[in-house]
Amino acid sequence: MHRPEATHRPEPSSGWLVRFTRAERSIHHVTALLMLVCLLTAALLYLPFLSTLVGRREMVKTVHVWCGFALPVPIVLGLLSRAFRADLRRLNRFVPADWQWLRRGDRRGVRAGRGILPVGKFNAGQKLNAAFTAGAILVMLGTGEIMTFPGPWGDRWRTGATFVHDWLFLVVLVVTAGHLWEALRDRQALTGMLTGRVDPEWAARHHVAWADAVRGSGNAGARTSSGGPSPQVGEVTDAPEGTPGERGPEFAKRPPGSS
Repeated sequence: MHRPEATHRPEPSSGWLVRFTRAERSIHHVTALLMLVCLLTAALLYLPFLSTLVGRREMVKTVHVWCGFALPVPIVLGLLSRAFRADLRRLNRFVPADWQWLRRGDRRGVRAGRGILPVGKFNAGQKLNAAFTAGAILVMLGTGEIMTFPGPWGDRWRTGATFVHDWLFLVVLVVTAGHLWEALRDRQALTGMLTGRVDPEWAARHHVAWADAVRGSGNAGARTSSGGPSPQVGEVTDAPEGTPGERGPEFAKRPPGSS
């Protein structure tokens, strides 16, 4: 009796590129959770059509305040991670490819399976989002402190802090919704943040300079042929984006569209 051949599908992690370490993912997840709790509790406290649904308003306020004060904690603790510090340097540096990414309408264009712009680990939109989030956390922390402990502050400070805090909440809500929308539209980007690994083909389309740097370092794949873990990317990506150290000499010599 003929038995149909079983189709073997490789494990999703096999041969993929390591994009984020466990420490980086933990920092992102904890910060995102605290931010979402702050936004939810703020909505319950300040939006009229939701505030009527809250029975224990003081409890909601307490959760909001303490989650707000805790927001910078995972980022500060993350400075202990070398990979996270390297990512902060990337996010804090705009290179010529980032300005092109912002100006061009075909920023996500692909030629022969490779992105037409030499985007590094983060594109310009992700860098701007990170800068806005960091600034918003600091402003929210400062204005929230004035609102929570109003004693030392005059009426003008308290009024201004309340105004800024309330309106910035609405802006953060819109930006966060946009960030979640973009993440849910790109399953590979979401997988990268959840598992730490991404498909090399996706990386070549969206972050070609970073993909070339990782491949050039030999840091591909979540497992070796013997089943052992592969090295992480934190040690090979300390070079600034957009420099030969980031993209590697091979990328500089390679014509667009070649693989």
